[in-house]
Amino acid sequence: MTLTRFVTKSAFRNKRRSILTIMSIALSLLLLTMMMEVWRSFYIDQGSAQSAQRLITRHKVSLIFFLPAYYRAKIRSIPGVTHVVNQTWFGGYYKENKPENIFAQFGTDPDELLNLYPEFRMPPEQAEAWKKDRTGAIVDAELAKKYGWKLGDRIVIIGTIFPMNLELTVRGIFSADSPTDSVYFNSTYLEEGYPNIKGVVGFYSIMADSAANVPRVAQAVDDLFRNSERPTKTESERAFQLDWIASLGNIKAFILSICLAVVFATLLVAGNTMAMSIRERTREVAVMKALGFTRGRVLGLFVSEGVGMALVGGIAGALGAYGMVYLLAHAPGLQLFFGGLKLNVWTLVVSLVVAASVGFISTFVPSYGASRKNIVDGLRHIG
Repeated sequence: MTLTRFVTKSAFRNKRRSILTIMSIALSLLLLTMMMEVWRSFYIDQGSAQSAQRLITRHKVSLIFFLPAYYRAKIRSIPGVTHVVNQTWFGGYYKENKPENIFAQFGTDPDELLNLYPEFRMPPEQAEAWKKDRTGAIVDAELAKKYGWKLGDRIVIIGTIFPMNLELTVRGIFSADSPTDSVYFNSTYLEEGYPNIKGVVGFYSIMADSAANVPRVAQAVDDLFRNSERPTKTESERAFQLDWIASLGNIKAFILSICLAVVFATLLVAGNTMAMSIRERTREVAVMKALGFTRGRVLGLFVSEGVGMALVGGIAGALGAYGMVYLLAHAPGLQLFFGGLKLNVWTLVVSLVVAASVGFISTFVPSYGASRKNIVDGLRHIG
């Protein structure tokens, strides 16, 4: 019998206990992998090179307050600014007021939006068709696939914030590296349907000439309107997204506490299982040592057994996390926060390293004690 075969047989001599232990580790690693991926997506991933050059200017107090339309020309005059486009959140729903029918809709300027978002890939003829149609719209490819929209289709978005409905014609379908679940339409159409919004916008998206100039441009914009009736808050696109995330609460502390709790619980489960397993095999250890197994060899066999079981559970948990992350990214009403979320290879690697470490730590102490027990005491052991 090979050592690998011996370790495998020993690990599953009590199949029920071993399977339950692996399942416990798998569920724990599933949750841990999901939390680590959300952390990476929110706080580590820096996005595309273009997003590093973009800023968002909004009302200093809150997004619910509008900014004057004439701010756009003043922002454009600031050195380092290459493009400025207005955006207004419409906040309606498609067909029925259900979470799965709610997605982002922005009134904007078709002539400049695609200059600000070059990662939106779309045939030039579709972009031109959008610019020429006041009631036209461009839609995210994933959103179009979800609802079966095609070029020329008429879609109606029922307003909730504004007392009007949008009757839009799909003039373009764009794709991006990460799905946006967004619809963009001409803000002029919104102003004509609801005159009260004429002359004001929700916020401005700004493109700086370089990522290095982003802090300077942000400071210049806010300084320009500091003493105005409607002061502004300008921040990088990434910081703006984190503000949205912060509206959910203290996400950092929440994720960290879950990760620590998961690792601690997994250590307890694995440690208890391995301690029971090794204690039951005290006489077996004595026989192995009588046959010539050294302390190091006995220690290595038991540690390999614990690490192997933990890795099996870790792999199962990682596979489950892959499916759960996909479901989270496509969950109705959560696309604004988790849209485009994908399981990263490095997250999987870290998760498996954690699983192996848990297996090693939980096994080493009882294994070391068993390897040091002398042969006579081991053979006398009853239990």
